[in-house]
Formats: sequence, structure tokens, C-alpha cells
Amino acid sequence: MARLWQTSQMAKKNIRGLQGSIPNGSAVSEFNDYQGAVAYVERIILGDFPATSIAIVGTNLTSVERVRARISYGRVAASGAAAGVWLGLLIFILFAYSSTPATENPEPLFSLGSALLVGAGVGMLFQVIRFSLAKGKRGFASASQIVAGKYEVVVPSELVNEASAAYVKGGEEKA
Repeated sequence: MARLWQTSQMAKKNIRGLQGSIPNGSAVSEFNDYQGAVAYVERIILGDFPATSIAIVGTNLTSVERVRARISYGRVAASGAAAGVWLGLLIFILFAYSSTPATENPEPLFSLGSALLVGAGVGMLFQVIRFSLAKGKRGFASASQIVAGKYEVVVPSELVNEASAAYVKGGEEKA
């Protein structure tokens, strides 16, 4: 029973130990971009406002996916070859001299160029086959992010006046 309570308490906090809920308090400022909210927070911290009492809350969340590049067989083959070159270099470092008897001038079992060439070929072949077998895969690479429409700097309601004073004081120290 105690273990179940402990697990449920852990579920309420994230990795950093912060509560997973919307902070209570009052919004002291609103911004259309995150950078503006961060600049405001930096300024009130310079004015000696306690940093642990501040939260930046984003609302009106939107998922934005930006297309980065078109994926083609040529691009897949090139990236596979690049990865394969590194694999070939690793194999050369690990195995080129491994079974040669200890002499003053040991000869490698294979050359660096052949290791890189074979590695590039294997990497290219593997990636092209993998791409071909991925049915229904989309033909582009993209990156997704969540963007808020509005950001509010929130502090405990009893500290709103102190936040305003810290904003003024932080501006004086910055100048």
C-alpha cells in the first residue's frame, strides 16, 4: 500500500521534481513570443525577485511541423554511404593489424581505402534497402515543435507588487 502511494506521488512530479500542473498566481505580463517572456524574467531576476516563484505559461498551443528536405533514393544512398565510411574506418582501426604477428613493421591485412570503400558500399546498400521496404513512408523529412500563441509570466498573487518593483530595479541595474 505504501509503495502504491509513493508511485502515485512520483507520477505527479516530472523528472526535475516540478509539479505537473498549471501554477497558481497572477499574470504580471503577457507576450506574443517566448523570447519576450524570457527577457522579462531575466529582468525581474536581476531586480532580486526569487526565481523559484516565477513561471512562464504558454497558452493556445499549436503543433508546427516544418518540412526540411525531400527524401529521395539519392539522399538516402548518400547518407548511408557517409555512415558506412565511419563504419569502415572503425573496422580498419579495430581489425587491420589484429592478427599480424608482432614485428617491427607490421603490414595491415587490408588498406584504409578498401575499408572505407567497402564500408560506404555496405552502408549505402543497407539504407537503400531499408528505405525501399518502408511502405507508405512519406517522401520528406520534417521537424515538429509545439508553439504557444501567448506567453504569460506568472508569480504568486501575493508577490505581484514585488515583481513590478523588481522589474523596475532590474532595468536600473541593466542600464
